[in-house]
Amino acid sequence: MAHQRPTRAYLAVPAHRTRLVAKAAASMADAVFMDLEDAVPPSEKSLALGEAVQALAALDWGNKRVTVRINAVDSPFITEEIRALAALPRLDALIVPKAERAGDIVAIADQLRAGAGERAAPVALELLIETALGLVNVDALAACHDSVAALHLGVGDFAASIGARSSDIGVSPDGYRHVGSAQSGYATAPLDLFAYPMMRLLVAARARGLIAIDGPCGAFRDARLTESSAQKAAAMGFDGKQVIHPDQIEPTLRAFMPSEQELEEARRIVEAMEQAEAQGQGAVTLDGKMIDYANVRMARRIIELGS
Repeated sequence: MAHQRPTRAYLAVPAHRTRLVAKAAASMADAVFMDLEDAVPPSEKSLALGEAVQALAALDWGNKRVTVRINAVDSPFITEEIRALAALPRLDALIVPKAERAGDIVAIADQLRAGAGERAAPVALELLIETALGLVNVDALAACHDSVAALHLGVGDFAASIGARSSDIGVSPDGYRHVGSAQSGYATAPLDLFAYPMMRLLVAARARGLIAIDGPCGAFRDARLTESSAQKAAAMGFDGKQVIHPDQIEPTLRAFMPSEQELEEARRIVEAMEQAEAQGQGAVTLDGKMIDYANVRMARRIIELGS
C-alpha cells in the first residue's frame, strides 16, 4: 500500500460541540472526524453542519487527516451535507455510515465529483461497515469507486445488527465463550465476537489498497482496555482505531507504535537477508529460524510503522 499520513488514533467529535472540535484539532490524534450523525440530535443537525464547515475553514488542523461523518443515505439531511461540504479544500474525506450497497456509494461519489468546484480532486469516501449486510457486501463496497479510500468497522452497530447480547461497545459479551466437557472440568475459553468482522474488513481493504480502521473501545476511561483493544487491531494489521475521547489517544498511539524490541528484530531480519543476497542466497537462518523474503516484507512494514 502506498505511503500515507498516519491514521493510528482516529478521534470522533460531535460537530456541534465547538469547544470539543477545537480541542480535537489541537490534539495528538492523527485523524479527526467531525460527526453529523449519531452524536448529533435531529434538532441540532443544521447547526452541526454549519459548525463543521466553519471549523474546516478556520481551525489549524496541522497534518491531520480531517473528515466528516455524514448522515445515512436514507436520511433527509445527506443531500444538503454533501452540497455544503463537497468543495471545501481542507476536507480529506466523508465517512458514510451504515454503508451497505455499492450503488448508494457510487451516487454519493458522483455528487461529490459534481460539486468539487476548484478542488484538485473530489473529496474521498470512507465507508463505515456496521451492519450484517454491509459486511456481506464489503468486497463490492471496497471496489465500487476509485474515491473510496478507507473502510471502518462500526463495532457497536454491528453487534446490534447481528443480535449480539452485549451493551458494551467493542467488547465481546461475557457469555461468548467455549465451555469444555465435564472431563475437562468445564474449563472455559473466552471468544472474540469481532475476530471475524475485523479480519473480513481488513482483507477487503488490503485487496483494494485501502486504509483499514477498527471501531472504538467504548470504555474510554479504562486505559488498559483501550490499549489492549488497540494492540489487537495493530497486531492484525489495521492502520488505526477510532477513539471517542481524548484520553484514549495516547494509549492508542502507543499500541500502534512498534516496540524497540520489535524494531530491532525487524532490522536484524532485513540485514540478515541483505547479507544472504550478497552471497547469492534467497533465505538465511537467524536465531534458529528460516528467514525468507516474506519475513523481510513483514519486517519492513514494522520498520515503516516505527519511522
